[in-house]
Amino acid sequence: MIRFMSLHKRFGEKVILDGVDLEVGRGEVFFVIGASGVGKSVLIKHLVGLLRPDSGEIWLDDQEVSRLSERDLAPVRKRCAMVFQHSTLFDSMSCVDNVALPLRKHRALGHEEARAEARRRLADVHMEELADRFPSELGDGMRKRVAIARALTLEPEYVLFDEPTTSLDPISARRVDRLIRDLSDRLHVTSIVVSHDLTSIFTIADRIAMLYQGKVRALGTPAELRALEDPVVQQFVRGEARGPMET
Repeated sequence: MIRFMSLHKRFGEKVILDGVDLEVGRGEVFFVIGASGVGKSVLIKHLVGLLRPDSGEIWLDDQEVSRLSERDLAPVRKRCAMVFQHSTLFDSMSCVDNVALPLRKHRALGHEEARAEARRRLADVHMEELADRFPSELGDGMRKRVAIARALTLEPEYVLFDEPTTSLDPISARRVDRLIRDLSDRLHVTSIVVSHDLTSIFTIADRIAMLYQGKVRALGTPAELRALEDPVVQQFVRGEARGPMET
């Protein structure tokens, strides 16, 4: 289980998180939604130590991780992989070598052994036939699937997705959705997904948390959020203009 407990974070005078309390159960596909700038990405970056809270606690199972040193965060980061919005692949390396890199660095596998394992990971995301291509030769959706394959190399228990379908065409976006859902159903990976993609949110989420003005405004299943009469929630759910939400 992942627990965010009374989490506070500000940048200068701007309050981003103002006492966020959330629990994510094992094996869930858990979405964090809200208007731009409400702190969705800021929240998940705290889990892997890319940001530190001003106050509050973050627990990963029975360990508080919000106060760990860089050295002690290393095993946490192996358990919690992160897939960034822009894939962050090395353009000078083939797809298979991109995926093999963490295997060579963290599991000390030899070159050929790491590449063989990387090909198996690429097969998991239906990219094995393009293993020897370079990222620049692929579309955004394919690069995203390679990034997911790389994230899976160390067999994480948790995967954090930061806007995984942003900039993707509808077909590629739905393929990424199915892949995230499959990770939970087949591999029992817990996923936290930051997104504003309404199709993703209401198709693959087990539960959804909506952030608004630094706090959790709503929490529940897709059906429960649709049924809420809260005008802020309904404005987001209907995909209407978000001006008032961002005030």
